[in-house]
Amino acid sequence: MSSGNKFLTAVLLVLIGIVLGIIVMFFQRDTALADLSEVRFIEVNRSETPYWTDEDLEKIDDRFVFRTVARSVTPTVVYIETIVPTRSQDFNGTEGEEDDSIWRRFIPPRAQTVGSGVLISSDGYILTNNHVVEDAVNDGITVTLEDKRTYESRIVGRDPSTDLAVIKIDGGNFPSLTIGNSDNIEVGEWVMAIGNPFRLQSTVTAGIVSALGREVEIINDLRRIESFIQTDAAINRGNSGGALVNTSGELIGINTAIATQNGSYQGYGFAVPSNLAMKVARDIIEYGEVQRGMLGVQIRSMDEDLVRETGLDRIRGVYVANVDSESAAAEAGLRASDVILEVNDQPVNASNKLQEKVAMYRPGDAVSLSVWRDGDIISMSAQLNKIERPEPEPEELSFDIQKIEPEDDAFRPRPDRENSGVTNHTFSSLGLRIQGLSSPDDPDIMDFYIDGIAPDSPAYHRGLPDGGEVISINGENVTDSGVLEQIISESVMNRTPIEFKIITEQGSVGYYILTP
Repeated sequence: MSSGNKFLTAVLLVLIGIVLGIIVMFFQRDTALADLSEVRFIEVNRSETPYWTDEDLEKIDDRFVFRTVARSVTPTVVYIETIVPTRSQDFNGTEGEEDDSIWRRFIPPRAQTVGSGVLISSDGYILTNNHVVEDAVNDGITVTLEDKRTYESRIVGRDPSTDLAVIKIDGGNFPSLTIGNSDNIEVGEWVMAIGNPFRLQSTVTAGIVSALGREVEIINDLRRIESFIQTDAAINRGNSGGALVNTSGELIGINTAIATQNGSYQGYGFAVPSNLAMKVARDIIEYGEVQRGMLGVQIRSMDEDLVRETGLDRIRGVYVANVDSESAAAEAGLRASDVILEVNDQPVNASNKLQEKVAMYRPGDAVSLSVWRDGDIISMSAQLNKIERPEPEPEELSFDIQKIEPEDDAFRPRPDRENSGVTNHTFSSLGLRIQGLSSPDDPDIMDFYIDGIAPDSPAYHRGLPDGGEVISINGENVTDSGVLEQIISESVMNRTPIEFKIITEQGSVGYYILTP
């Protein structure tokens, strides 16, 4: 092959290579473009400014107010730990070894209970439930704030009739809760419950006001005042003494009790109205005890029979069954068979509502009454008297009081009586067992003691003190096993309330009402 042909062949091969390269490049470019065309691109706009402001959300739905209320109220609700004496005895009556019982005489067993409280002043006054602190040993109350600061606390005063108490921590500049007017709340309003259920500190729940003026017979006091706010906001053990607030962040109630069949929340919680609670708190702080005026009447809620008897147009007011002599009611001219319609221009349509209204006033205060009598409405003014609290009669006890500590914490062991007659009485429908011991002075006389309480029973929920001495039942002194069985069995059969008067192991006298 000549040199000229070789040169042309080389040029031709180069041109072919260039064409093939161009063709391959185009194919590769088309492939890349095809891959990119399948990618979906989304533009994300970011902003630190919310689309809806808090004001907008509050206008849309009141529930968004809860966040603001929770932030302002939670710091004012405290966690309360209380050390109380306890009795290590189960329902089967088994106790520890003999040396354990000897140790208990000197170092008795104790337990720690928890509850809640509300700071009502910047200088450390706290409103809570009486049952949260009533059994506390000396120096046995500790308060923890929401910011984890801890303080020792002392009891300023207690009011068992409303299940309220005031305690105090030392210091200043504490956050305090704004107090609302519980008379202004209505059924259906949103409310929030703040407390420490099951030791879960600073828990906030929400619900509505389910009912007003509820009486549930849960306060074990002969002069109990129950006119609870009912709510379906979740309330459990540990919420006692905590705050029930409205959507303005104002205190409208002190959470006190629940109605339940299993010991936990089932949708029915009860709170002491803030107006009554603050009246009790002011009295305790100012006087050391509650100053409560007394009208001096025995009353009943109206029903259809009483409406027909009195000639009223409908069921309203409170029927006066009897008027105590030399009482404020008698001096004002109130008579049996009258119907009290209003107290200070506020309607009262249930007996517990009348009790609540009168309890708002102190001895010496004058209250105006609107009364239905013989077809006419008349007005009268009553100047309330002071409630006379009779001191319990001293009783001779056949056993010694042994001090645990040099302060107030005393332990009264059940008397050990050798060769004494022993009887045991079990009342399953009450969840209660009572033990009788023959008196050392007279073998025919029995002394009776609470010997066991079944869990989740009427006796358990009413707080009967295990180990306490039974003094009387339904007002009758019980010194015989037959009488004991008869009184309780008849009440159980007829499903009528049973009132126990009991001296606790700490020496205090209490009244407890059980309904079979």
